[in-house]
Amino acid sequence: MWGRKKNRLQEFDYSQSGYYFVTLCTNNHKLFFGKIINGKMILNQFGESITSNWIKIQTLHNNIELDEFVIMPNHIHGIIIINYVGDAKFASPTMDRTKMLLSKIIQQFKRACTIEIKNKLSFRLPLWQRSYYDRIIRNEKELYQIRKYILQNLLKWEIENHSIKNLEL
Repeated sequence: MWGRKKNRLQEFDYSQSGYYFVTLCTNNHKLFFGKIINGKMILNQFGESITSNWIKIQTLHNNIELDEFVIMPNHIHGIIIINYVGDAKFASPTMDRTKMLLSKIIQQFKRACTIEIKNKLSFRLPLWQRSYYDRIIRNEKELYQIRKYILQNLLKWEIENHSIKNLEL
């Protein structure tokens, strides 16, 4: 019996210091967080909750910083910086992905958003797609390109959604 495709880089400790580009998608890519009008994201209550919980990430961990991020109607792109300073509680000698710091951060974030949205906004559908996508940022050039991608994502959305192939006939 085969399993799911592994999203994480094998034999890499995601608790290590570094820059990580992550993308989290809504369940079934539903447009839960708002809409884009004239290149600007108009957040609804869900989107505002997502934003406040994202910003809160760096206050929950001493060794975490956030870089560029964008909340889109059905996903989030962001850069998480881990500044690992040798604190044993973040070490992952077993290579168990669920115990690595990046996975814990994403799990805590998704959980906090889900609880807040379900309790405050009486939302009952599944909010998140399982897992998340990540990329280990390896150098300054790649960091620059990913920041640019994040900042241009709102404009790209409008271009892609207004192309001929997306027009309803």
